[in-house]
Amino acid sequence: MSQHGIHTVDTAFQRNQFDACYLIVENGRGAFVDSGTNHSLPRLLAAIDHAGLQPEDIDWILVTHAHLDHAGGAGQLVQHLPNAMVVAHPRAAPHLIDPSRIIAGATAVYGEAEIARSYGQVVPVAADRVVVVAEDGHVVDHNGRPLLCLDTPGHAKHHYCVWDARSACWFTGDTFGLSYRELDGPQGAFILPTSSPVQFEPEALKQSIARMLAYRPQGMYLTHYDRVGQSYAEVEKLAQDLYEQINAMEKLGRDADGKPDRHARLVEALTALYLQRAREAQVPLDDAAVEQALAMDIELNAQGLACWLDRDRR
Repeated sequence: MSQHGIHTVDTAFQRNQFDACYLIVENGRGAFVDSGTNHSLPRLLAAIDHAGLQPEDIDWILVTHAHLDHAGGAGQLVQHLPNAMVVAHPRAAPHLIDPSRIIAGATAVYGEAEIARSYGQVVPVAADRVVVVAEDGHVVDHNGRPLLCLDTPGHAKHHYCVWDARSACWFTGDTFGLSYRELDGPQGAFILPTSSPVQFEPEALKQSIARMLAYRPQGMYLTHYDRVGQSYAEVEKLAQDLYEQINAMEKLGRDADGKPDRHARLVEALTALYLQRAREAQVPLDDAAVEQALAMDIELNAQGLACWLDRDRR
Protein backbone atom coordinates (compact mmCIF):
# COMPACT_ATOMS: atom_id res chain seq x y z
CA MET A 1 0.00 0.00 0.00
CA SER A 2 1.60 3.27 -1.08
CA GLN A 3 1.10 6.71 0.44
CA HIS A 4 1.36 9.74 -1.85
CA GLY A 5 2.51 7.42 -4.66
CA ILE A 6 5.56 6.33 -2.63
CA HIS A 7 6.40 2.62 -2.93
CA THR A 8 8.97 1.04 -0.60
CA VAL A 9 11.14 -1.48 -2.47
CA ASP A 10 12.99 -4.01 -0.31
CA THR A 11 16.28 -4.48 -2.16
CA ALA A 12 17.04 -7.72 -0.22
CA PHE A 13 20.58 -6.48 0.48
CA GLN A 14 22.01 -8.66 3.29
CA ARG A 15 18.54 -9.68 4.51
CA ASN A 16 14.90 -8.69 4.17
CA GLN A 17 13.80 -5.33 5.62
CA PHE A 18 17.37 -4.08 5.89
CA ASP A 19 17.85 -1.91 2.79
CA ALA A 20 15.20 0.02 0.84
CA CYS A 21 14.94 2.20 -2.17
CA TYR A 22 11.81 4.10 -3.11
CA LEU A 23 9.73 4.47 -6.25
CA ILE A 24 7.78 7.75 -6.36
CA VAL A 25 4.96 7.66 -8.91
CA GLU A 26 3.48 10.91 -10.17
CA ASN A 27 0.80 10.91 -12.89
CA GLY A 28 2.17 7.88 -14.70
CA ARG A 29 5.86 8.74 -14.36
CA GLY A 30 8.34 7.25 -11.91
CA ALA A 31 11.43 8.33 -9.99
CA PHE A 32 13.62 6.09 -7.85
CA VAL A 33 15.40 7.32 -4.75
CA ASP A 34 18.54 5.17 -4.49
CA SER A 35 19.10 2.01 -6.51
CA GLY A 36 20.34 -0.66 -4.13
CA THR A 37 22.98 -3.05 -5.48
CA ASN A 38 23.22 -5.00 -8.73
CA HIS A 39 21.45 -7.88 -6.98
CA SER A 40 18.47 -5.54 -6.42
CA LEU A 41 17.72 -5.09 -10.12
CA PRO A 42 14.97 -7.75 -10.44
CA ARG A 43 13.14 -6.25 -7.45
CA LEU A 44 13.27 -2.71 -8.85
CA LEU A 45 12.01 -3.85 -12.26
CA ALA A 46 9.23 -5.81 -10.51
CA ALA A 47 8.30 -2.68 -8.52
CA ILE A 48 7.90 -0.72 -11.76
CA ASP A 49 5.54 -3.39 -13.08
CA HIS A 50 3.66 -3.59 -9.75
CA ALA A 51 3.08 0.19 -9.89
CA GLY A 52 1.53 -0.18 -13.35
CA LEU A 53 4.45 1.47 -15.13
CA GLN A 54 6.87 0.47 -17.88
CA PRO A 55 10.68 0.89 -17.74
CA GLU A 56 10.43 3.79 -20.19
CA ASP A 57 8.15 5.62 -17.69
CA ILE A 58 11.00 6.12 -15.21
CA ASP A 59 12.58 9.57 -15.55
CA TRP A 60 14.90 9.82 -12.55
CA ILE A 61 17.19 7.84 -10.26
CA LEU A 62 18.09 10.14 -7.37
CA VAL A 63 21.16 8.71 -5.64
CA THR A 64 21.48 10.13 -2.12
CA HIS A 65 25.20 9.23 -1.96
CA ALA A 66 27.70 6.93 -3.61
CA HIS A 67 27.98 4.17 -0.99
CA LEU A 68 27.43 0.87 -2.74
CA ASP A 69 24.29 -0.22 -0.83
CA HIS A 70 22.64 2.98 -2.12
CA ALA A 71 24.18 3.45 -5.55
CA GLY A 72 26.04 0.27 -6.49
CA GLY A 73 23.27 -0.83 -8.83
CA ALA A 74 22.71 2.53 -10.55
CA GLY A 75 24.88 1.75 -13.57
CA GLN A 76 23.10 -1.50 -14.32
CA LEU A 77 19.63 -0.11 -13.51
CA VAL A 78 19.94 2.87 -15.86
CA GLN A 79 20.71 0.48 -18.74
CA HIS A 80 17.18 -0.95 -18.31
CA LEU A 81 15.47 2.47 -18.08
CA PRO A 82 15.89 4.22 -21.46
CA ASN A 83 14.67 7.65 -20.31
CA ALA A 84 16.08 7.80 -16.77
CA MET A 85 18.74 10.26 -15.67
CA VAL A 86 20.84 9.69 -12.55
CA VAL A 87 20.84 12.67 -10.16
CA ALA A 88 24.06 12.85 -8.10
CA HIS A 89 25.77 15.09 -5.57
CA PRO A 90 28.74 16.86 -7.22
CA ARG A 91 31.14 14.86 -5.00
CA ALA A 92 29.33 11.59 -5.83
CA ALA A 93 28.99 11.99 -9.60
CA PRO A 94 32.65 11.17 -10.41
CA HIS A 95 32.36 7.93 -8.37
CA LEU A 96 29.29 6.86 -10.33
CA ILE A 97 30.98 7.54 -13.66
CA ASP A 98 34.21 5.83 -12.51
CA PRO A 99 33.46 3.61 -9.48
CA SER A 100 37.01 2.28 -9.10
CA ARG A 101 37.89 4.42 -6.05
CA ILE A 102 34.66 3.71 -4.18
CA ILE A 103 35.09 -0.03 -4.90
CA ALA A 104 38.68 0.13 -3.62
CA GLY A 105 37.52 1.92 -0.47
CA ALA A 106 34.74 -0.58 0.16
CA THR A 107 37.10 -3.49 -0.51
CA ALA A 108 39.47 -2.11 2.14
CA VAL A 109 36.61 -2.22 4.65
CA TYR A 110 34.86 -5.47 3.68
CA GLY A 111 37.34 -7.53 1.62
CA GLU A 112 37.10 -8.72 -1.99
CA ALA A 113 34.95 -11.79 -1.33
CA GLU A 114 32.32 -9.76 0.53
CA ILE A 115 32.23 -7.09 -2.20
CA ALA A 116 31.57 -9.76 -4.84
CA ARG A 117 28.91 -11.44 -2.69
CA SER A 118 27.10 -8.29 -1.61
CA TYR A 119 27.40 -6.01 -4.61
CA GLY A 120 28.35 -8.00 -7.71
CA GLN A 121 30.05 -6.26 -10.63
CA VAL A 122 29.64 -2.50 -10.18
CA VAL A 123 28.89 -0.96 -13.58
CA PRO A 124 29.80 2.69 -14.34
CA VAL A 125 27.03 5.16 -15.18
CA ALA A 126 27.58 6.77 -18.58
CA ALA A 127 28.52 10.43 -18.06
CA ASP A 128 25.74 11.63 -20.36
CA ARG A 129 23.16 9.98 -18.09
CA VAL A 130 24.29 11.87 -14.96
CA VAL A 131 22.74 15.14 -13.76
CA VAL A 132 24.91 16.85 -11.15
CA VAL A 133 23.14 18.64 -8.28
CA ALA A 134 24.81 21.90 -9.13
CA GLU A 135 23.75 23.76 -5.99
CA ASP A 136 22.33 23.18 -2.55
CA GLY A 137 18.54 23.24 -2.95
CA HIS A 138 18.54 21.91 -6.52
CA VAL A 139 14.99 20.93 -7.50
CA VAL A 140 14.23 17.92 -9.69
CA ASP A 141 10.93 18.38 -11.54
CA HIS A 142 9.26 14.99 -11.29
CA ASN A 143 6.35 15.46 -13.70
CA GLY A 144 5.24 18.59 -11.85
CA ARG A 145 6.16 17.24 -8.39
CA PRO A 146 9.21 19.11 -7.05
CA LEU A 147 11.87 16.99 -5.32
CA LEU A 148 14.34 19.23 -3.51
CA CYS A 149 17.92 18.03 -2.97
CA LEU A 150 19.50 19.40 0.21
CA ASP A 151 23.22 19.05 0.90
CA THR A 152 23.45 16.96 4.09
CA PRO A 153 27.02 16.05 5.07
CA GLY A 154 27.87 14.24 8.28
CA HIS A 155 27.51 10.63 7.22
CA ALA A 156 29.31 11.36 3.94
CA LYS A 157 30.47 14.57 2.27
CA HIS A 158 28.80 13.47 -0.98
CA HIS A 159 25.30 13.12 0.51
CA TYR A 160 22.05 14.90 -0.24
CA CYS A 161 18.57 14.22 1.13
CA VAL A 162 15.37 14.61 -0.88
CA TRP A 163 12.44 16.71 0.34
CA ASP A 164 9.05 15.79 -1.09
CA ALA A 165 6.58 18.57 -0.27
CA ARG A 166 3.65 16.44 -1.49
CA SER A 167 4.08 13.97 1.36
CA ALA A 168 5.89 16.43 3.68
CA CYS A 169 8.57 13.77 4.10
CA TRP A 170 12.32 13.42 3.59
CA PHE A 171 14.11 10.60 1.83
CA THR A 172 17.09 10.57 4.14
CA GLY A 173 19.65 8.07 2.79
CA ASP A 174 21.83 7.54 5.88
CA THR A 175 21.72 11.08 7.31
CA PHE A 176 18.77 10.37 9.64
CA GLY A 177 20.27 7.11 10.86
CA LEU A 178 19.13 3.49 10.87
CA SER A 179 15.93 1.98 12.22
CA TYR A 180 15.00 -1.67 11.74
CA ARG A 181 11.39 -2.68 12.05
CA GLU A 182 12.06 -5.71 14.30
CA LEU A 183 13.32 -3.23 16.91
CA ASP A 184 10.09 -1.20 16.99
CA GLY A 185 8.82 -1.00 20.57
CA PRO A 186 5.86 0.48 22.47
CA GLN A 187 7.42 3.93 22.14
CA GLY A 188 7.71 3.55 18.35
CA ALA A 189 10.84 3.30 16.23
CA PHE A 190 14.28 2.64 17.74
CA ILE A 191 16.88 4.66 15.85
CA LEU A 192 20.67 5.04 15.84
CA PRO A 193 23.15 7.13 13.84
CA THR A 194 25.44 5.57 11.25
CA SER A 195 29.08 6.65 11.29
CA SER A 196 30.32 4.06 8.79
CA PRO A 197 33.70 4.82 7.14
CA VAL A 198 35.14 7.14 6.09
CA GLN A 199 33.61 10.63 6.31
CA PHE A 200 31.67 10.74 9.60
CA GLU A 201 31.57 14.26 11.07
CA PRO A 202 29.44 14.57 14.24
CA GLU A 203 28.87 18.33 14.14
CA ALA A 204 28.03 18.34 10.42
CA LEU A 205 25.61 15.44 10.95
CA LYS A 206 23.75 17.27 13.73
CA GLN A 207 23.54 20.38 11.55
CA SER A 208 22.16 18.34 8.64
CA ILE A 209 19.48 16.81 10.87
CA ALA A 210 18.56 20.30 12.11
CA ARG A 211 18.23 21.57 8.52
CA MET A 212 15.79 18.76 7.75
CA LEU A 213 13.76 19.45 10.91
CA ALA A 214 13.31 23.07 9.80
CA TYR A 215 10.89 21.78 7.13
CA ARG A 216 8.69 20.25 9.90
CA PRO A 217 8.56 16.83 8.22
CA GLN A 218 5.71 14.44 8.96
CA GLY A 219 7.86 11.37 8.32
CA MET A 220 11.31 10.20 7.24
CA TYR A 221 11.93 7.52 4.61
CA LEU A 222 15.15 5.77 5.65
CA THR A 223 17.22 3.48 3.46
CA HIS A 224 17.63 1.24 6.52
CA TYR A 225 14.62 0.76 6.77
CA ASP A 226 11.35 2.27 5.55
CA ARG A 227 9.33 5.15 6.98
CA VAL A 228 9.68 6.31 10.57
CA GLY A 229 7.40 8.91 12.11
CA GLN A 230 3.81 9.77 11.27
CA SER A 231 3.91 13.33 12.65
CA TYR A 232 6.40 16.12 13.23
CA ALA A 233 6.34 15.39 16.97
CA GLU A 234 7.46 11.79 16.32
CA VAL A 235 10.18 12.90 13.89
CA GLU A 236 11.44 15.51 16.37
CA LYS A 237 11.69 12.87 19.12
CA LEU A 238 13.72 10.60 16.82
CA ALA A 239 16.00 13.53 15.97
CA GLN A 240 16.56 14.11 19.69
CA ASP A 241 17.48 10.43 20.05
CA LEU A 242 20.03 10.85 17.25
CA TYR A 243 21.54 14.03 18.75
CA GLU A 244 21.99 12.31 22.13
CA GLN A 245 23.65 9.29 20.56
CA ILE A 246 25.94 11.32 18.30
CA ASN A 247 27.14 13.20 21.39
CA ALA A 248 27.60 9.92 23.27
CA MET A 249 29.49 8.37 20.33
CA GLU A 250 31.75 11.42 20.15
CA LYS A 251 32.59 11.08 23.87
CA LEU A 252 33.19 7.33 23.82
CA GLY A 253 35.39 7.81 20.76
CA ARG A 254 37.53 10.37 22.59
CA ASP A 255 37.68 8.10 25.66
CA ALA A 256 38.97 5.17 23.58
CA ASP A 257 41.38 7.20 21.47
CA GLY A 258 45.06 6.61 22.08
CA LYS A 259 44.44 3.23 23.71
CA PRO A 260 46.25 0.22 22.15
CA ASP A 261 42.99 -1.74 21.83
CA ARG A 262 40.97 1.18 20.53
CA HIS A 263 38.81 -0.76 18.07
CA ALA A 264 37.80 -3.38 20.63
CA ARG A 265 36.99 -0.61 23.13
CA LEU A 266 34.85 1.21 20.55
CA VAL A 267 32.92 -1.97 19.70
CA GLU A 268 32.35 -2.72 23.39
CA ALA A 269 31.28 0.84 24.21
CA LEU A 270 28.94 1.14 21.22
CA THR A 271 27.36 -2.22 22.04
CA ALA A 272 26.75 -1.10 25.62
CA LEU A 273 25.30 2.24 24.44
CA TYR A 274 22.82 0.67 22.03
CA LEU A 275 21.79 -2.11 24.43
CA GLN A 276 21.11 0.41 27.18
CA ARG A 277 19.01 2.56 24.86
CA ALA A 278 17.19 -0.50 23.51
CA ARG A 279 16.22 -1.52 27.06
CA GLU A 280 15.02 2.01 27.82
CA ALA A 281 12.94 1.94 24.61
CA GLN A 282 11.50 -1.47 25.58
CA VAL A 283 12.62 -3.01 22.31
CA PRO A 284 10.85 -6.41 22.05
CA LEU A 285 14.08 -8.42 21.59
CA ASP A 286 16.48 -9.69 24.24
CA ASP A 287 20.01 -8.29 24.42
CA ALA A 288 21.52 -11.10 22.33
CA ALA A 289 18.99 -10.56 19.53
CA VAL A 290 19.49 -6.78 19.59
CA GLU A 291 23.25 -7.29 19.40
CA GLN A 292 22.83 -9.70 16.51
CA ALA A 293 20.55 -7.29 14.60
CA LEU A 294 23.05 -4.44 15.05
CA ALA A 295 26.32 -6.40 14.79
CA MET A 296 27.29 -5.10 11.34
CA ASP A 297 26.35 -1.53 12.21
CA ILE A 298 28.31 -1.63 15.49
CA GLU A 299 31.41 -2.83 13.62
CA LEU A 300 31.04 -0.17 10.90
CA ASN A 301 30.28 2.60 13.42
CA ALA A 302 33.45 1.66 15.34
CA GLN A 303 35.49 1.83 12.13
CA GLY A 304 33.89 5.15 11.17
CA LEU A 305 34.57 6.66 14.60
CA ALA A 306 38.22 5.61 14.25
CA CYS A 307 38.44 7.33 10.84
CA TRP A 308 36.97 10.50 12.37
CA LEU A 309 39.37 10.43 15.36
CA ASP A 310 42.40 9.95 13.12
CA ARG A 311 41.31 12.68 10.72
CA ASP A 312 40.50 15.05 13.61
CA ARG A 313 43.97 14.51 15.09
CA ARG A 314 45.61 15.40 11.77
